[in-house]
Amino acid sequence: MELTPWETPAVIDYKKTMEQFGVKPIADVLDNLKNEHHFFRRNIILGHRDFERIVDAIKNNKEFAVVSGMMPSGKMHFGHKMVVDLLKFYQKYTDNINIPIADLEAYWARNMSFETTKELALNEYITNYIALGLDPEKINVYLQSKYQKVKDLALILSKRTNWSEMKAIYGFKGETNIGHVFAPIVQVADILHPQVDENLNPEPKPVVVPVGIDQDPHIRLTRDIANRAKEFKFIPPSSTYHRFMTGLLGGKMSSSKPETAIFLTDDEKTVKKKIFSAKTGGRETLEEHKKYGGIPEECVVYELFLYHLILDDKELADIYQKCRSGELTCGKCKKMAYEKVVEFLKDLKEKREQAKEIALKILEGKY
Repeated sequence: MELTPWETPAVIDYKKTMEQFGVKPIADVLDNLKNEHHFFRRNIILGHRDFERIVDAIKNNKEFAVVSGMMPSGKMHFGHKMVVDLLKFYQKYTDNINIPIADLEAYWARNMSFETTKELALNEYITNYIALGLDPEKINVYLQSKYQKVKDLALILSKRTNWSEMKAIYGFKGETNIGHVFAPIVQVADILHPQVDENLNPEPKPVVVPVGIDQDPHIRLTRDIANRAKEFKFIPPSSTYHRFMTGLLGGKMSSSKPETAIFLTDDEKTVKKKIFSAKTGGRETLEEHKKYGGIPEECVVYELFLYHLILDDKELADIYQKCRSGELTCGKCKKMAYEKVVEFLKDLKEKREQAKEIALKILEGKY
């Protein structure tokens, strides 16, 4: 299967994809961490590369860093919120949280202006990251185009790969612009820069990159280059892989298709329309649903509960069983989801006003 950061199929066979690219199941290495976050317990994070290093660092209070880039190509939705939830988890154990804003990649690969990318990053992403509870004291947010350390490192590391490898990993073609070809090298520098100081002297430490499986090409390239660049003494980065949320109508969730996602700035009327139009695992008729029960595994509304809206495992299990038995109808389930989302977004809106001032200071380097 062809899988790149810019082309992802609507349906992914995670087991097959993990086997194809050598990603290991994460359940084998979690130990007690599975009780620390519902993403681990509920198999939302399902694969990893070398996550043992991070488990060891957490258990033994050792230094490690986190890198989680953002591509501000549209409005922020619940699928993006997953990343913030993970960063909040890691902030309990490290203050070395790095958030690159991929404005160079956006310019080269998506034809977005630097001004547009910066505005989206400020208003949609950094503001919501802070409003969602990320501690601004523990994050390093930067624009790729403005961070000299990353740009210098990218120039040096570019000698550690070649056109043949880039073409094999990303499927680049003759018409691909050179900036787009170079974009992954900047991503490599984003991931490895916590392991060098401002003068690019080695400061090796474990680094974890939480991503969707579509970003694994960047991880593979980074790990290969880390092993080749002996002078930096890099520790190849660890990574975790989470499932993508399903779009509200089934298929992919996308900022470019508003009907597929609940945005963090949606109003009550919009949320109601989206949730009550969402794909469910219910039967064709109410009579059949009560007789045969629903299929929560195929229900987008249940997925909202699973990922975001219900953190209590017993409460979630109760909803699951009542759906399977037919006791809980889709109408009642949608009403419950609508009320929870509206309450969540109302609280977030209040927090966002204060967060925007902090976000602006962060982006201007004044925080």
